[in-house]
Amino acid sequence: MRSICRTLCWTTVLVAVLAVSAPAKQGYGSLSGVVLDPSGMPQMGASVWLISEDASGKIISQLLSNQDGGFTTDHLKPGKYAVRVSLAGFLPTIERHIAVMADLTTLLRVQVDSLFSSLDTLRRKSDAPVETDDWKWVLRSSAATRPILQWSGDSEPSLSLSTMGGELPKTQRPRGLIQVTNGTLRPWSPSSLPDSPATTVSYDQQLGNMGRVLLAGQMSVERGPSGAFASVWLPSGTLERGPETIFVMHQTKVGPEGVMFQGLRFDHTEQLTLGDHLSLRAGAEYLRVGMISSVSALRPHGQLDATFSPTWTASMIVAANPPSADWGQTDPLQTAVAALDSLPAVLFRDGRPVLEGGWHEEIAVKHKLTGRSTVEAAGFHDAARHQAIFGSGPAANPEFIQNTFSSAFLYDGGGTSSWGTRVAYRNKISDNLEIAAIYAWAGALSPSGDVSSAGPDLRDSIVTQNHHSVAGQISAKIPRAKTQIEASYKWISGTTLSRLDAFGEAAYQVDPNLRLSIRQPLPGLNGRWEALADFSNLLAQGYVTVNGQDSRMLFVPVLRSFRGGVSFQF
Repeated sequence: MRSICRTLCWTTVLVAVLAVSAPAKQGYGSLSGVVLDPSGMPQMGASVWLISEDASGKIISQLLSNQDGGFTTDHLKPGKYAVRVSLAGFLPTIERHIAVMADLTTLLRVQVDSLFSSLDTLRRKSDAPVETDDWKWVLRSSAATRPILQWSGDSEPSLSLSTMGGELPKTQRPRGLIQVTNGTLRPWSPSSLPDSPATTVSYDQQLGNMGRVLLAGQMSVERGPSGAFASVWLPSGTLERGPETIFVMHQTKVGPEGVMFQGLRFDHTEQLTLGDHLSLRAGAEYLRVGMISSVSALRPHGQLDATFSPTWTASMIVAANPPSADWGQTDPLQTAVAALDSLPAVLFRDGRPVLEGGWHEEIAVKHKLTGRSTVEAAGFHDAARHQAIFGSGPAANPEFIQNTFSSAFLYDGGGTSSWGTRVAYRNKISDNLEIAAIYAWAGALSPSGDVSSAGPDLRDSIVTQNHHSVAGQISAKIPRAKTQIEASYKWISGTTLSRLDAFGEAAYQVDPNLRLSIRQPLPGLNGRWEALADFSNLLAQGYVTVNGQDSRMLFVPVLRSFRGGVSFQF
């Protein structure tokens, strides 16, 4: 009897929705739906977001359900859409891969569940296969994003390499992360000093109709008190598909004299839909970083995306250069952890602190060749007043900032400005294999002759020169052994002292020279534990000798390094 009442209620609401929905315009489609609770009662005032899956997750419209629980929208381009619904007192839900066809109206029924109804469902027996939980142990090599040992509650762990896909569905993604790490792939990462164990916690919390917040924190005490905190608020509930607010605070005592490093970052981004073909993401970040004294900056940023067809899109980008550590991240928990490392490096020039960085402007066009392959072409301009150069060895120049806990040092290489171009091809050959190839012609700081630390003219021997580069990347999983491999190699013509096309490297997850990550499930544990080794500049290429009193001094864009640790996800 209850089932019959639900059917009659749903039929009545559907008739009401169809009665008020407008007919689809010629060449376009319409979408009409109704929001119901578990008992089949219509729900008024539910927030409904319509997202285009063919336009890289662009939000098409935002609606509210009427007194009959219905909503409708027309003038939709044929294609695949997702509908996300949130309502106070109920759990958010999303319906994916909804097909809209020309001159037709697609009907949709969305059920929102309460926490109690979800628990009631868990108590009932089902004939369907039992879902395993998503508890997970991970051995990690640093506070950044690559695990080296992982235990997952899934008997068949999914490939989670950064280039292999976006955010996991809500029912599959972990809610929390606890890491104990040692080592770093960024020698001047303010939240992970080399050879200094640190504990990192990250948590993903749903806020009902207020969206979602990602929290991360880190603490280290072995080499002096060090703490960092980051939060990412997502009102739309999804990364890069709505407004975002990022807050980062960090404090570290470094060196034998106990010099305090302090950093603060506040970034807010809004997303606007400008008609059927344009969307704008724009915002600004405020930075305040220093050691002996502080320096601050206010940097706006924006990205304008244009959709010409289901296979052609274009973008215009203005952002701070170099990109922060969370640029291009798609996993929520990893985004929060990466935000801990999003503060720029602090350099010293003429006895005062300055921030590394400048501006990056880019125009890119992307074409979808097939459902699994894309090609992208971009032209860009990079400029910086203070470009960081990394080195190794004893610092012999007063402006070399020595890392107390390692042989690395940092130097302000001066200003740089260059134009460049990039062409990239990406192909997801199968669910277990993805490849990418990138060509770039861009500028970087390069030696104009012998580089010497003696005398005041060190920067005079460093100039901006354009170089060619070719990079290849592979992300693979061997089905039988379940081994996951991510490897990249970037060849650069000539000698460089700074990064070449840093935004392209961040977008496609490649580094200069050879980078390698191997993740292997341990036998006998049903795929619950995994081991991984993570190396940067494995072959120690690109080192440039700095002449001076000590011949052990070297400049290099990326130092050779390895990281490891242990992590628990739940």
